[in-house]
Amino acid sequence: MGQIVVEEESAGQRLDNFLLRHLKGVPKTHVYRIIRSGEVRVNKGRAAADTRLATGDVVRVPPVRVAAPTEAPTAPPAPAREFPILFEDEHLLAIDKPAGVAVHGGSGVSFGVIEQLRRARPTARFLELAHRLDRETSGVLLIAKKPAALKDVQRQLRERRVGKTYLTLALGAWPESLKVIDAPLARYLLPSEQGEGERRVRVAHDDDPAGQRAITLVKVLERLPDMALLAVTIKTGRTHQIRVHLASQGHPIAGDDKYGDFPRNKALQKQGLKRMALHAWRLRLTHPASGETLEFTAPLPPDLQPFCGACELN
Repeated sequence: MGQIVVEEESAGQRLDNFLLRHLKGVPKTHVYRIIRSGEVRVNKGRAAADTRLATGDVVRVPPVRVAAPTEAPTAPPAPAREFPILFEDEHLLAIDKPAGVAVHGGSGVSFGVIEQLRRARPTARFLELAHRLDRETSGVLLIAKKPAALKDVQRQLRERRVGKTYLTLALGAWPESLKVIDAPLARYLLPSEQGEGERRVRVAHDDDPAGQRAITLVKVLERLPDMALLAVTIKTGRTHQIRVHLASQGHPIAGDDKYGDFPRNKALQKQGLKRMALHAWRLRLTHPASGETLEFTAPLPPDLQPFCGACELN
């Protein structure tokens, strides 16, 4: 296909979403494959699927074959869906994302929150995710309604000026003295018969060039039988940061199916815990237009309440 220059209206978009819009008819699995293989280049360098594009970036795309309409069935459109609104104005939309819903379509997922919102709001000129949450994580999710708002929020995220606090249930007796986890994280892929497998994250050695610094602050809110309810604030936004940091200390998140205690998870499932106990509780940032401080709080969802004791959350 050659080169595509990113125009202002596409600034701030993730690389995968940008390509999916430009390569209509190309299967999503192929789009993600050419990104992972390094065949897609941004300004002559390799880029990940979650790379945010800027105005003027040059995206090089290898030749791809667009499937004819008869070669593959057309995927059904995302169903229109609104989500509980925590805040909305002309610049930003903050919603309370339920667990079990991906934030966007991608590998193995036909659609997510953003596609459903766009379907529900056909007249909206711009709706883009300002950050991400894992599929099984519930809570505050911020969406930009203008390109300028998206750029500003992303700048605040890069400069670590956005406060993100999560609630989680960690297995075992969390040490009272353990309040800061400062350990670099690195991504890797599990081996697979088909080649590249699932993405995972591990704690890296300090001299590992693949490691990225990650800082997590932990406060014990309540001690429960062989668990602790924690308020966890992340100072860096690395993939699976809370999950890997807590598991690295021997206290994985209850219900975590990637880094968790699998026998204990099975027992908790029988008690009614059907998913990972991680909830994006609070998000604080500066409004991109007015400059005022905004703070959004998503209440603990009903499916986690029975496991969190009688702690008063405020």
